[in-house]
Amino acid sequence: MRKIRTIILLLVMLFLYATAASADFQTGMDAYEKGDFATALQEWRPLAEKGDPKAQYYLGQMYAHGRGVPQDLREAMERYRAAAKQGLAEAQSDLGHMYDAGQGVPQDPKQAFNWYLMAARQGNAIAQANLGVMYYQGRGVKKNDKEAAKWYRLAAEQGDAEAQVNLGTMYHKGEGVSKDDKQAANWYRKAAEQGLARGQVRLAAAYGDGAGIPQDNVQAYMWATLAVAQNDQNAKELLPLIAERLTPEQIAEAENLAKEWTPKKQGRIP
Repeated sequence: MRKIRTIILLLVMLFLYATAASADFQTGMDAYEKGDFATALQEWRPLAEKGDPKAQYYLGQMYAHGRGVPQDLREAMERYRAAAKQGLAEAQSDLGHMYDAGQGVPQDPKQAFNWYLMAARQGNAIAQANLGVMYYQGRGVKKNDKEAAKWYRLAAEQGDAEAQVNLGTMYHKGEGVSKDDKQAANWYRKAAEQGLARGQVRLAAAYGDGAGIPQDNVQAYMWATLAVAQNDQNAKELLPLIAERLTPEQIAEAENLAKEWTPKKQGRIP
């Protein structure tokens, strides 16, 4: 009987500790989102020292971006690693990125691939998109267009705009998937509607060529105009070519459409 009481008491204590830790973490998150990094640091550091993976991860974010602490990529790397080893997908993805870019650690594509893969298998869209890039470029793994398309699709379906453009490009080129300009235009549109310049300029080109969608030079000019506003070089070269096909009235119409346009946010917009 005494043994049962002891077990119950331990369970209650663990529950109370987890509840308190959760409250402390949320207090830190509320402060972080308001830009009060000092309070966030005060709440998260003790939790991180006790092994809380989310606190470790967000401390890594603070060190990576110099928020409330001096920027220290090596410290960020260690915080990410501590959280990643506990299975936190966001930390695994960011750790992969640091190996991929050589930030805080020597560049190591194989390590990047391995960490991206762990996070991607948990459904992390950014890791899935980056894994697609590695398969497509053959970095850290043997080049495999079918695998690239597979991971791009998983990320694209979660709303990742970069993956949507990359998947659209694969459909346009027939790499890893059957060539299908209709599908390409569909994925370009999803990225363009989120505000990604790469998606906007490719949708503009699709409208201009009538590739996968009915040709519409007014729509082409509108989307190219939006991409130019983001300083996209390809759009700057495309816009005057489209303008040659339009009357001044049509250009004015396209410019008005661009002014009225608003993005539909879904996933990551770099």
